Amino acid sequence: MREVCIGFGGALLLDHVGFHIERGERVCLLGRNGTGKSTLLRLLNGDLVADDGEISYMQGVRVSFLPQEVPEAQTGSLSRIVAAGFDKYGGEGLEPWRLSNRVEKTLTSMGLDGALFYENLSAGLKRRAMLARALVSQPDVLLLDEPTNHLDIGAIGWMEDFLNRYDGALLFVTHDRSFLKKVATRTVELDRGRLIDWSCDYESFQERKQAVLSTEAAHRKRFDDKLAREEIWIRQGIKARRTRNEGRVRELEKMRAQRQERRELIGSVRMKTQDAIKSGKLVIEVEAVSYGYEGKGPLIEDFSTLVMRGDKIGIIGPNGAGKTTLLRVLLGELQPAKGTVRQGVNLEIAYFDQLRGQLDENKSVAENVGGGNDTILFNGKPRHIIGYLGDFLFSAERARAPVRTLSGGERNRLLLATLFTRPSNLLVLDEPTNDLDLETLELLEDLLLDYPGTLLLVSHDRTFLNNVATSTLVMEGEGRVGEYVGGYDDWLRVRQAQPEPPCAPAPVKQQNQRPKRALKLGLSYKEQREFEAIPEAIELLEAQKEELYRSMSDPEFYRKNAADAPRVLARLKSVEEQLEQSYLRWEFLDAKASQAPTVG
Repeated sequence: MREVCIGFGGALLLDHVGFHIERGERVCLLGRNGTGKSTLLRLLNGDLVADDGEISYMQGVRVSFLPQEVPEAQTGSLSRIVAAGFDKYGGEGLEPWRLSNRVEKTLTSMGLDGALFYENLSAGLKRRAMLARALVSQPDVLLLDEPTNHLDIGAIGWMEDFLNRYDGALLFVTHDRSFLKKVATRTVELDRGRLIDWSCDYESFQERKQAVLSTEAAHRKRFDDKLAREEIWIRQGIKARRTRNEGRVRELEKMRAQRQERRELIGSVRMKTQDAIKSGKLVIEVEAVSYGYEGKGPLIEDFSTLVMRGDKIGIIGPNGAGKTTLLRVLLGELQPAKGTVRQGVNLEIAYFDQLRGQLDENKSVAENVGGGNDTILFNGKPRHIIGYLGDFLFSAERARAPVRTLSGGERNRLLLATLFTRPSNLLVLDEPTNDLDLETLELLEDLLLDYPGTLLLVSHDRTFLNNVATSTLVMEGEGRVGEYVGGYDDWLRVRQAQPEPPCAPAPVKQQNQRPKRALKLGLSYKEQREFEAIPEAIELLEAQKEELYRSMSDPEFYRKNAADAPRVLARLKSVEEQLEQSYLRWEFLDAKASQAPTVG
């Protein structure tokens, strides 16, 4: 790309942009929502024509594009859907049997069955099918717009491995920081119409970007101070048209033009939650709950847990494993087939729906948030709806636009804005990170870390889970729901440390095999399981605490990680609180167990 420009009214999305990519490179394109990342990909794919500049390709190069949104209107078998990927290059002159062979080979490599019908698949499998269609023509350049949307963690891991083996050139947009770090070999950023090639990994990009922004802010301040002094000078009645001052006047006019042309940084979302009364210490108690759908195996079987005030619980598992169903059971929207769910007192629940079903497509942004009112009540004070939406980066004009015209990132911001108009002490977020840019994601993390209530969070974003969750519920299949201390990486360490079961265990006599302390008459079955699990949880928490102390004791920690220091301190505080609670709980159960004789 050389000197490429494109705009749709207003400031140019691409302003004399230059870019190149070579075979084998895996380039991540970063930028705020609405800066033109998808537009750049569509230009490279030939779907749009630039207003100015030149885009050239090596002779014979093939380009394929996976768009951000999964097309729902597609129907038919996967074999037919994938074969449509040849349409752009006219089947490459291959004989029909070779085309069919290529389709089958691509489907097999993607783990898909060509006889399945697209319309019957989950969003994750539809995403994989569209990637297969993009790959079937064996492109030299692969363009991916938010490829991890709608994929579960297992599918994201599969895609990471696949793309790391891909030998063509790759340009992709993503908000998934773990995916970015594992796949990208180079980072470029689209910022205010300019494309900046950082030629480094994500961590280095963050450091360099912050340094550049600090330098830019200092330069702009000096410029603005000088402009203000010159404006005062020309208004003081000095005879500026005299020969010796004409140069100064021309310089002032030039500075005015520069200031007018300057493009400011996109602002940051200012998110706040409304204050609510404290819930009871016990938020939700689940006792031996089972739930399933007719004709299918159980999604949840014999699951028990306690959710206490202040817990931040992540929920992970494959698509279709029942994560949303588990949320609805916990919230009392679905009645379990057996077992009990008891909710604590004074609960005020705010629910973020991943399907955005709470938004009315035909109403405006402001009407969705304010319900037709011009003001909302926020923490006891009235706020104008336009000002409130400005905190979520909606201009006055955008606030009056219908929801159906919004991008995916804007819809997520709108749903968060709607959510935070209500006081809550139990926040339930089902896939809140899709389509949000990295800056907004990190702000949402900070908000949730400081949230005084209880959080239930379904997410496939591993970094987000690591930074927010204090414990994790894992849908492990066949109705099992595992409970682990910490975020995604903590669960991964526990899972990898577990020994593999023997292939053919020998039969064991049941009599006289149970240890003396295996069942205490003073403990219920659930309490006994909790009592046996606490030492392992304490050990893991102690290891996390030691690791956090070790990293913070490094003299370079606060210099190198100034931005992350508050998050690390909050994590340490959370771990220490969990440790204290775990010790107290263990002592209580141990005392209760000791009050009754053992059963041999």
